[in-house]
Amino acid sequence: MKEPPLITANTVLSILAVDYPVDKVACYVSDDGAAMLTFEALSETSEFARKWVPFCKKFNIEPRAPEWYFSLKMDYLKNKVHPAFVRERRAMKREYEEFKVKINGLVSTAQKVPEDGWTMQDGTPWPGNNVRDHPGMIQVFLGHNGIRDVEGNELPRLVYVSREKRPGFEHHKKAGAMNALIRVSAVLSNAPYLLNVDCDHYINNSKALREAMCFMMDPTSGKKVCYVQFPQRFDGIDRHDRYSNRNVVFFDINMKGLDGIQGPIYVGTGCVFRRQALYGFDAPVTKKPPGKTCNCLPKWCCFLCCCSRKNKKTKQRKEKQKKFKPREASKQIHALENIEGGITESNTQKSSDTSEMKMEKKFGQSPVFVASTLLENGGVPQNANPASLLSEAIQVISCGYEDKTEWGKEVGWIYGSVTEDILTGFKMHCHGWRSVYCIPKRPAFKGSAPINLSDRLHQVLRWALGSVEIFLSRHCPIWYGYGGGLKWLERFSYINSVVYPWTSIPLIVYCTLPAICLLTGQFIVPEISNYASLVFMLLFISIAVTGILEMQWGGVGIDDWWRNEQFWVIGGVSSHLFALFQGLLKVLAGVNTSFTVTSKAADDGEFSELYIVKWTTLLIPPTTLLIINIIGVVVGISDAINNGYDSWGPLFGRLFFAFWVIIHLYPFLKGLLGKQDRMPTIILVWSILLASILTLMWVRINPFVSKDGPVLELCGLNCDD
Repeated sequence: MKEPPLITANTVLSILAVDYPVDKVACYVSDDGAAMLTFEALSETSEFARKWVPFCKKFNIEPRAPEWYFSLKMDYLKNKVHPAFVRERRAMKREYEEFKVKINGLVSTAQKVPEDGWTMQDGTPWPGNNVRDHPGMIQVFLGHNGIRDVEGNELPRLVYVSREKRPGFEHHKKAGAMNALIRVSAVLSNAPYLLNVDCDHYINNSKALREAMCFMMDPTSGKKVCYVQFPQRFDGIDRHDRYSNRNVVFFDINMKGLDGIQGPIYVGTGCVFRRQALYGFDAPVTKKPPGKTCNCLPKWCCFLCCCSRKNKKTKQRKEKQKKFKPREASKQIHALENIEGGITESNTQKSSDTSEMKMEKKFGQSPVFVASTLLENGGVPQNANPASLLSEAIQVISCGYEDKTEWGKEVGWIYGSVTEDILTGFKMHCHGWRSVYCIPKRPAFKGSAPINLSDRLHQVLRWALGSVEIFLSRHCPIWYGYGGGLKWLERFSYINSVVYPWTSIPLIVYCTLPAICLLTGQFIVPEISNYASLVFMLLFISIAVTGILEMQWGGVGIDDWWRNEQFWVIGGVSSHLFALFQGLLKVLAGVNTSFTVTSKAADDGEFSELYIVKWTTLLIPPTTLLIINIIGVVVGISDAINNGYDSWGPLFGRLFFAFWVIIHLYPFLKGLLGKQDRMPTIILVWSILLASILTLMWVRINPFVSKDGPVLELCGLNCDD
């Protein structure tokens, strides 16, 4: 689903107004749908930014996304002593309302697509009329083109990018779009650091980039940091967080723990990268001379304590790179100058030609881009011809540029999974880099999350499907990356991130057994000994103590922890199970399957989307488990009443496990029913009717009784053959 243009515009405005030197900021917006609506919305956004950016910096407001700033329910005069603030804020709010009207007008116009397609202001057809077959497009709205804000100050660069698409070429979805942005930004500005945010995640803390730079530019360990990951925070989630959208256990416990090993995994947004790490280079390695310590050496020598051992092949490869790197840099920089001013290049030696071929095989056939990869501190020549650079930028986003290169394999965002973020971070850690988890007091980024049940399950399905794809690929952390720079505990975390969908199978069994016990009147296992009971209790207590310590250390409340546990079961018996089968079909049989979601209800309340019921196949397994466990409880209680009070003792144990399953699935049941005045009566009636019929008929499913042989009902699993 495409992001609404107003949401994208707010994200762009928050980036343009960030508290960072203007000449060091450039915002590149990828439009993979080649929509004229996005192009025109960015044009309007660039005009409004001329007023919004100086207002933000003059009064130091937070957040710098106007939609969320003007909707804040707080005293906006707090800490604002400037006498003109109230007047200018009122005027800016009027300007923003007019801006919203323009954007909404563009959205309304875009609903009616002309038969001949869209045309631009000069009458020429819009190049992106055919979404699957169009040329690459780049438009620089702001930056070094003379456009300044209303106070005459320079504005950050704003660039619209839509990569070329042609039939017969694989585009690799988000990963391919991100790789195109890497190349375009390298040609036009070549900053040494990149911030990746989704279009629905705005900058909530204008000093977030400065926070990241503190780690990247650390004199002792900064050179080994490949990216700084910020936690995801969300707006618009109900107070009780019914479906655990905030993921606080993951972001405030798991990610903090990984920060003490080799760093957190990359989660797809809110992350500042080192460009050199994205190019597939190994982390820098420094050696300490014998007999000396880090305290008596220059600061760069202290990297040794973070370094990992490399195999001989890696060392030999680095030595070769050192040999040809100066000549290679000289040749590529001369190639850049040729494009800019026609400077001729002298004859090069055979070794230099070989190194150039290696670089082109890795990065592609763009001499300007290849030259930029050798500049660790970034930047482009000041006398560069903008027209030539734009022409080169168009070339690097062509659909065939990545053919026979290492893009998506060793360079940039890695292909092969719908969760390309896990693969990309994993490859960096295998190269010996470490990442950093940064949690500023004010959340750095905020975004929107799907809050209704069906959309949330589909989000979890996508994540789980990506994990299954990685598990069945050559990049599986169980067998990939040995001999590199990946630490063992970090490897375990990556293994956990790809094997968790497989736990859906035992989880389904676990949630089904309590109902079978109640319907059959039997326990699946015989009575256990006192020693086994003691071991079980010790295991249970150790898990509980570990959970309490984690909550205390991570600052996570018991309610958030419990919501996470509940949704782990809900997602495990639905999304994870479907992802497992879908991933097996996709990887082993090449069959792509999809699950459609149809809206069944609507509402206009504050959390109206929370109560929307959308039918999807993901709802079937949890609904089935709920029904059979409720039926099991009814049958078990009825059986105890019929057989007298002597049977109540064994019943309590069976009821406990059944209620334990039902309690975990309670948020699912609540979401399925929706509001009381919008309860899907047909589901409720059929559930009660089915339970009543089975109870009245005294349905007993008893696999423990055989026609021949011993009475299994008496001896259970201890019967002799």
